[in-house]
Amino acid sequence: MASTAFLFDLNGTIVDDMAYHKKVWYHVLVNDLGANMSFEQVAAEMYGKNSELLDRVFGKGHFSPEQVQEIEMAKERKYQEIYRPVMKPLPGLMDFLEAARSAGIPMAIGSAAIPFNIDFVLDELQIRSYFFSIVSAFDVPVSKPNPDVFLKGAQNLGVAPENCIVFEDAPKGVEAAANAGMKAVAITTMHTEEEFSSYNNIIAYTSDYNTLMHLIR
Repeated sequence: MASTAFLFDLNGTIVDDMAYHKKVWYHVLVNDLGANMSFEQVAAEMYGKNSELLDRVFGKGHFSPEQVQEIEMAKERKYQEIYRPVMKPLPGLMDFLEAARSAGIPMAIGSAAIPFNIDFVLDELQIRSYFFSIVSAFDVPVSKPNPDVFLKGAQNLGVAPENCIVFEDAPKGVEAAANAGMKAVAITTMHTEEEFSSYNNIIAYTSDYNTLMHLIR
């Protein structure tokens, strides 16, 4: 059984794409669905599953499951259309993943994204082979800050939660790691260090994986 494992969120952690999600969600919620929200209010709701976001904004059960699927797929197709031409990994990520694999550290993805978007990022960047386990929105009943997505990833890797390090760009994700009994690295692509100040499981802050090589040993 491995003694250490790395669990990665996807959006904002593998790629710095949250501004693109925010732009498309604002268009969908306000222009398409008629929500009376500011850009900042939309940003505040951008965590967890797409279905959970829609429940928070419009009320649980406002949309049928079929409508939710239609809305989220239209949103994700638009996001992929505008982000694909500029997609790139976070600075230092590729070297970090290669060094971790060379050191025998098992790695997993634990994301609130649907498989359609996880596949988009992993396959466009050609990094799928680094991850032994991929846990998506479809694999857990409730998303972050519930710890299930990370607990399932740890279980799939055969590593105890206390030996896992989670890489997250969102406070709710760091909270999920804390709820799972895991340490976390806060990736400051979308949130400032101050926005993570209430969590005591953070071992590093960074926007650049080159500064994290000391975690590989």
